Amino acid sequence: MFKKLLILFFLLQSLAFAQDIPEKPNPARFVNDFVGGLLSPEQTAQLEAKLKAYYDTTSTQIAIVIVKTVQPYDISEYAFKLGKAWGVGEKGKNNGIVILWAPGDRKVFIATGYGMEGTITDAYSKRIIEKDIKPRFKEARYYEGLDVATDKIINYAKGEFKADKDDEEDGGWLGFVVVIIIIFVIIAILSRGKGGNHGNRGGGGWIPYTTFTGWGSSSGGWSGGGDSGGFGGFGGGDFGGGGAGGDY
Repeated sequence: MFKKLLILFFLLQSLAFAQDIPEKPNPARFVNDFVGGLLSPEQTAQLEAKLKAYYDTTSTQIAIVIVKTVQPYDISEYAFKLGKAWGVGEKGKNNGIVILWAPGDRKVFIATGYGMEGTITDAYSKRIIEKDIKPRFKEARYYEGLDVATDKIINYAKGEFKADKDDEEDGGWLGFVVVIIIIFVIIAILSRGKGGNHGNRGGGGWIPYTTFTGWGSSSGGWSGGGDSGGFGGFGGGDFGGGGAGGDY
């Protein structure tokens, strides 16, 4: 009886969460403002035109969604659920991106579909949040923040972004970490070969846990969702756990 009640509780919780996600816009739009007043009609139209042109040439769909609050949910969970429920991106390609902004919480999050996680990495998403969105949002330059952020996403996806000094330093640090991991893996392989005479202690070797060999940040999530069609509509893209966010 207790198990049935527990299942019913989680089912009701899931249904309540689904009801908190706004309905997919009809007709479909790339810029979806459920708050109003933060962007002028002209600014909204300019962003819409840019994202529509990008979709027409690449099939990649970037959706900007503004909701007053995501409470009581975590903004990352909300963004992934919304991207999946709306089906942002094309089915099979999963090439959708959601920029979720909750001005009532002063939070913003970039969620990437499975097919975009290799080009719009978590590090890139975080950099866009920190360097391009947050400074402008703090000064109420909302349109400029979203305009620059979408430009950066497009440039990253095209491979045209030129790394600045901080990016180069980050890349050097990452290379150092990768070298250290490779050394540990080699040691583990060698120790595995020498461990046969030491019983169970030596058989498996030792590989250290890191964020590179451990859980990662782009796994799991909901599956399915969305409708099919051109634009017209979102195409049924799938989302996992890729992306980054922050407060401002």
